[in-house]
Amino acid sequence: MAAKILFTHSYFYRLDKKQWQSQRPYPPYGTMLAAANCRDLGHEVALFDSGLQYGPEQIAPQLQEFQPDFLVIYDDSFNYLSKMCLSVMRDAALQMIAMAKAQGVRVLVSSSDATDHPEIYLQAGANLVMLGEADQTLRELMQQGGHASVDCLGIAYLENGALISTPRRPVLQDLDSIPAPAWDLVTLDDYRDIWMRAHGYFSLNIATTRGCPFKCNWCAKPIYGNRYHSRSPEKVVEELSLLMIQYKATHFWVSDDIFGLKPGWMDRFSELLQERQLQPKFKIQCRADLLLKHSTVASLVKAGLDEVWIGAESGSQKILDAMDKGITVDQIHQANTLLTSMGVKVCLFIQYGYLDEQKEDILKTLEMIKAIDPHDIGISVSYPLPGTGFYEKVKLLMQEKQNWQDSNDLETLYSTQFSKAFYKQLHLYTHYCFKNWKSGKAIMRHLIKTKSPNQLAKQLLLFHHSLAHRCLSRIKLAYYQLQ
Repeated sequence: MAAKILFTHSYFYRLDKKQWQSQRPYPPYGTMLAAANCRDLGHEVALFDSGLQYGPEQIAPQLQEFQPDFLVIYDDSFNYLSKMCLSVMRDAALQMIAMAKAQGVRVLVSSSDATDHPEIYLQAGANLVMLGEADQTLRELMQQGGHASVDCLGIAYLENGALISTPRRPVLQDLDSIPAPAWDLVTLDDYRDIWMRAHGYFSLNIATTRGCPFKCNWCAKPIYGNRYHSRSPEKVVEELSLLMIQYKATHFWVSDDIFGLKPGWMDRFSELLQERQLQPKFKIQCRADLLLKHSTVASLVKAGLDEVWIGAESGSQKILDAMDKGITVDQIHQANTLLTSMGVKVCLFIQYGYLDEQKEDILKTLEMIKAIDPHDIGISVSYPLPGTGFYEKVKLLMQEKQNWQDSNDLETLYSTQFSKAFYKQLHLYTHYCFKNWKSGKAIMRHLIKTKSPNQLAKQLLLFHHSLAHRCLSRIKLAYYQLQ
């Protein structure tokens, strides 16, 4: 029997000040996949896209107008912001659950946070939580009227006040069996307007794989686990063609945990793009050790690689080894050299605050950033998430606060070598150093290019260092503790 299903997700860019200020919003890819999945079964679907809304209360008119049988809160598990399980977004999800329940609507939830803490969502009124990868679980539930059953794999529900969890469902291997995302349910003009106004181009998100086979001990994988499965190059290029021709996107964030792991896949992908005369630009995430072969990077560049974010994490080999990262500091430098030689922008993810991090480890990270001179950096502090080896190591050191409020929180959630205030200041200090080094090198390049007299060069550099000194005066705590 066909049902009316209203889909939504719990990530509101406007409730995350840092992300809203960056003006780089992306539609909820995973949510659109889920909606397409149910529409494929013949159900009537609608989408309340939280992304650009002001708050959860804005779902009320759509609940009233659409009169759904089900509200499915299905977070975009391809978006790292959703994986962070921010408390402001959890609160938004709980508020939407309450509003739906007040209207007599059954509520199903799928998210990283709900998989880790199903009881929070069930006690708030959700009828059931889908654990882990939920594509097949949702299809089965909708075919059975959306009711919990011990025979349904991968769900959690309350029975007489007790939490019941069924065994996890095996991850999906044939990703081409899933219908393409329901892009038509999102008002893409709103996203395009923001991107064009702020950046002068339109970027959309796309996923080509699920999972990650590597085992960094701080990385939580509640949805897709350690398996790694790919869509076919043909399906990906077909979707890219739609997004470029119909929706005028020219740039794409490939939201895979690891992109370009299979060289043969990349070769075929490049061929298909050329056949269709498509020339997109891509931003990807990848590991340094996978970017050391000229042929691999050449294939990525041929496909349109513009920017790569490497999970460098630390300039200290001691810290990388403690994280079970599986890479070396030297490999980070080698990958940067190869990528920049081929015109690719290299960006680094940096993580402070891991167990036993000392002053010398922090200084090595700063030295690495200065030597590599990346296009951009993203800084975080080690974040203990349930299900990780890192969480098990620090759970006895955990404090009352268990989640960040938003993505700019950056508070250490367990007792560390340095204070919470120190890491807050270290974040600022690193960014100021990074900007200082970038601007200093830009001045030198300009002077070399214009062959400016030595006296002018000295004056410009003195002015530059004076500005840098004033910046450092704002972050005395980190500055002095690192000297």
